[in-house]
Amino acid sequence: MRIFRSRFRFRLYVAFVVLVLGLGRGAVAQDQVWLQIEAQPNLAKAQERAAAYAGVLPEVKGYALDSGWYGIAVGPMSSDRAVDLLASLTAAGTIPADSYITDGASLGPVFYPGADAAQVAEPVAPAVEPVAEPVVEPVAAAEPGLPDETVAEAKASEAALGDKDRQDLQMALKWFGFYDGKVDGRIGAGSRKSMAAWQEAQGLEPTGVLTTAQRSRLTEGYRSEEGLFGFELVSEPEAGIELTLPMAMLDFDGYAPPFVRYKGKDGAGLSAMLISEPGTSAALSGLYEVLQTLDTMPPNGERALGEEDFTIRGANDKIASLAYATVAGGNVKGFVLTWDVALSAQMERVLPLVQSSFRSTGEKAMDPGLVPLDEAVKRGLIAGISAKKPKSSATGFFVDPKGAVVTLASAVQACGTVTLDHRTEVDVKLLGDLAVLTPKTPVAPRAYAAFATGAPQAGAPVTLAGYSWGERLSAPVLTRGTLEEAAGLNGEKGLARLGITAREGDLGGPVLDASGAVIGMLIPVPEGLPEGLGFVATSGALTSALSDPAGAGLTLSAATATAKASPDALTAAARGMTVLVSCWE
Repeated sequence: MRIFRSRFRFRLYVAFVVLVLGLGRGAVAQDQVWLQIEAQPNLAKAQERAAAYAGVLPEVKGYALDSGWYGIAVGPMSSDRAVDLLASLTAAGTIPADSYITDGASLGPVFYPGADAAQVAEPVAPAVEPVAEPVVEPVAAAEPGLPDETVAEAKASEAALGDKDRQDLQMALKWFGFYDGKVDGRIGAGSRKSMAAWQEAQGLEPTGVLTTAQRSRLTEGYRSEEGLFGFELVSEPEAGIELTLPMAMLDFDGYAPPFVRYKGKDGAGLSAMLISEPGTSAALSGLYEVLQTLDTMPPNGERALGEEDFTIRGANDKIASLAYATVAGGNVKGFVLTWDVALSAQMERVLPLVQSSFRSTGEKAMDPGLVPLDEAVKRGLIAGISAKKPKSSATGFFVDPKGAVVTLASAVQACGTVTLDHRTEVDVKLLGDLAVLTPKTPVAPRAYAAFATGAPQAGAPVTLAGYSWGERLSAPVLTRGTLEEAAGLNGEKGLARLGITAREGDLGGPVLDASGAVIGMLIPVPEGLPEGLGFVATSGALTSALSDPAGAGLTLSAATATAKASPDALTAAARGMTVLVSCWE
């Protein structure tokens, strides 16, 4: 099968298909991207979800999507930051595992926090203050030195508070576990409900309006604990890690690769270690075993080891520990906290803050030669040093329910071994400029391509799925664009031209129309053409080559849906069929 040389007649393209990963200006980095968390078909529900996320992610915004749905996203930001943020937030469970990076082309007017609300089609319901104001309704006795107040008087004293005081009140409620909304100083239904819950827990009448004495008791308790921990954002460049730690209780204790150690300050009963070593899943598994042999990790507690991360919790009658690590950019990064059981109640409030703030910064891991290693540390490094890294990676996609994958031949033709998602080895069959990868062990893809049967229409929106940053992410990125022309630059059949900003790692990825049908596969762009162009080998050319009995002989599926898919359905189809293809020596 000579898909690019005879079927496409593509005189301009022969030179550049040879080196998929040596692309020059054909794939352009995205300067501004968004991290899309979820989409809802209903504006009221989307506002509710956006407000919930804003409690832990202050940068969250809600956008009307061009599909008619409502998306919740964080951004804009640089692509490098988006990669790190997606990895850290999904690892911590702060955002859904199917969150993804997008170029923002489908994002319309802002509906949350309300800057462009007038442009959103569905009207936004005004906030309702549900708490009535009894004329005389005394609450429990006031604190010494502060006057007793009725609910009406408490409401009046609350109204006199400044923005900072109201934010402190919400922070205190959040710290003690009564409030999960946004810290914005706006006292609405969520704040009222949390204040009533706090009052009830204190044995007070749950009016939902705190008196001056009650506010004082709550915020002073919060400041006392906050002062005890002294939270600071710690940036550790040697380890490539950033996270928030309670530094009032910790002192830096030196480097001992793969660890950065922090000891307890003045008998504070808390210690910490940051983890940073080269490697991927093999290193992760080795570290998981080593940490469980340490005296500071009691044997009783939950353990969970996955392909991309692990969590270990241990506890006995003296100490408790939490260890977390994840694979990030070809390295293993994580942390360990150990504390006296007397601090357990406070640590249950500290741990979510530490976990949600943790992120890998860049691709750097700690240099194993930074200091001499003791035997325990050497055991921890064994897996990291021996773990191999692929020499290159590309994108492919599933084309049948048995797990057959198609990608560009130039991505795999010089490999000793080829794997899918680092787990499954494949047999490689080259068909001209295409490669068909057949798993050596059974694979059940979450989705596979349904190929479009007709020619796509110029101006139609398209979605590209690809591993834009290669090994750095464990899930594909979605990029939006438009179909410019259903032919090559010189009218070649079997090609289509896109208006899209793609990256090198996206090559070989599927391009879908609005219904979720695959209209083609992304191929390289020739040197010298303007930025923002993309080319695809069309579905007709692909199916002809892949189903040919003399070639791959695959049984492929034709798309039957014609209606526009929902954002969630389109995302699930695009990401489910897309796979990371790794080339090993």
